[in-house]
Amino acid sequence: MRRSLFSLTFLLLAAMCVFAQSDTTQDRRDLAKDRHDRNADQRDINHDRRDLNKDRRDRNGDLRDAHRDQRDINADRRDVNKDRAELRRDLRNGNTAAANAERRDIRNDERDINKDRRDRNADLRDAHRDQRDINHDRRDLRHDRVDHNKDNREIRAEKRDLHKDRKHR
Repeated sequence: MRRSLFSLTFLLLAAMCVFAQSDTTQDRRDLAKDRHDRNADQRDINHDRRDLNKDRRDRNGDLRDAHRDQRDINADRRDVNKDRAELRRDLRNGNTAAANAERRDIRNDERDINKDRRDRNADLRDAHRDQRDINHDRRDLRHDRVDHNKDNREIRAEKRDLHKDRKHR
């Protein structure tokens, strides 16, 4: 009887130690998991920052290209207006060979205008898409920062709890 009572007491004491230790072990595991989550959030934040900067560079490059294309369009329009004035002069003077050359120049300049217009519109479309990506990346960055701060608060609270548990033992 004594032996069974002693073994039962020992078993109960060992179980209590295991439960107390597993609770501390579980707290440590939770702390490690929260640290891992926080580090993953930091990686997400860094990735979103890089992505945001890349999208900004792309957008700015597209806007510069669109500006250059618009400048080319304006220059080609000036050339077309000059060629039309020369065409009228050649037709008035009866110089058909020069008039045909001016018509050819006008067609080439109009073709350049249309090409530049398509390029400008494509660049503006790309800039719009890049701006949409920038807004999306900002939103992701904001959410990742919130998650990161939440994980930091959880880590601090769990460290505090572990420290209190150690003091009370």
